[in-house]
Amino acid sequence: MVTQFTLRKQKQNKAGECPVYLMVYFDGARLACSTGEKCRPADWNEDRQQFRRSYPFTNEANDLLARMAADVLQWWRTVRAAGEVPTVAGLKAVLRPEQAQEQQTPAVQPVAVRYEQYRQAMRARGYSRETLRQHLVARNWFSGFEQWSGELLDPVTYDLARHDELLGYLREVRKLAPNTMYTAIKDLKSFLRFLRDERGVAVGIELRKLVAKPADTPKLYLSAADLQALASAMLPANLVPTRDVFLFCCYTGLRYSDVSALHAGNLQEWKEGRLLRLVQSKTRAGVSIYLTAAASAILDKYADPERLRLLPVHPNQVMNKYLKRVARLAGLTGATDLVSTGNGGISRSAVPTCELVTMHTARHTFATQSLLRGMPVEVLQKVLGHKKIQTTLIYAKIIEDFQHQTMRRIWDGEGATDTSTGLDSQICAVEPAA
Repeated sequence: MVTQFTLRKQKQNKAGECPVYLMVYFDGARLACSTGEKCRPADWNEDRQQFRRSYPFTNEANDLLARMAADVLQWWRTVRAAGEVPTVAGLKAVLRPEQAQEQQTPAVQPVAVRYEQYRQAMRARGYSRETLRQHLVARNWFSGFEQWSGELLDPVTYDLARHDELLGYLREVRKLAPNTMYTAIKDLKSFLRFLRDERGVAVGIELRKLVAKPADTPKLYLSAADLQALASAMLPANLVPTRDVFLFCCYTGLRYSDVSALHAGNLQEWKEGRLLRLVQSKTRAGVSIYLTAAASAILDKYADPERLRLLPVHPNQVMNKYLKRVARLAGLTGATDLVSTGNGGISRSAVPTCELVTMHTARHTFATQSLLRGMPVEVLQKVLGHKKIQTTLIYAKIIEDFQHQTMRRIWDGEGATDTSTGLDSQICAVEPAA
């Protein structure tokens, strides 16, 4: 057997370095394997098959090559004594035993470790705080599944059987609603796609097979009469700011995360009126919203040059708790059809409207009331900051009044100027294009 070290100059990298290969000749056969060492051609002595003195740590590097040659000789003797055929895989295992061992038995990390790496990458790329928080919730779900099942969630061995176990855990143990489960599986797919495409992990399942369907659940929105009842309700002093902030969102379509961060810099003058200009926290979309008389009156009510924010907004949980009391005092106690799914079926129950009102109800209310007043869907899309018009069209699906008015106008020639909505038809507008 003959061993020979050679420099592969045809594989020179951008730094001008070439890999050092070990060639093994025996019985008319030849095996070649990279030693993992690199150097510039000027630092390699072809005659002596070793590094020149100009190479950093020359003695240590040449001792390494000599040790490799000795290890290969011992390996060849062992293989020959066993009557086996030397292979490239065997040669690699001799030259780089630690790497070969790592490749054979890769360490399986808990999903929390890998998922946190995913979240850190998302944070570095500028994803919104709300998106990062949602993925933190998903990480906790998947970590809980590992503890419940007693087995790590390994992307390499993940298959449909394991996926069904996860679905069962989320549905039966964590009691997640269908739309929440849909979000969890969507987050799981994006996580696995990140590992596969950007971290080189051999994910063991085709992502298209991980299917979860959202449920088409009705969205709660308030009528014009409900808004009028809220605006005129006699309330305790501690509940008035919550009511006013909620109405302001009904008039502007703002999310809680955006209304809670409003400051004087978001307020601008426009043609004898005022505008809100801001970048939405969730979508990072810039929006421009015209402030109607009702919305402006609320801002003026809380105008204070020493206040950092335009409106007195409590934490979201506190707002939602107070809103239920506000809605009850305003008389919004009529029954609402609450639809829920579970155990393979659908259950329906009558729940007072006041028990279902949250801060996000204001956004639904703004969208539906704007459509009822004739705002074009394309304009509403810009005001809400939706990237896709299909998202805005969801609101058009749930407005039965809009459907009924349209059919009456088309078939009976009535209702062309329907004023049943009650409030000023200019509840919201946007700045026209310049």
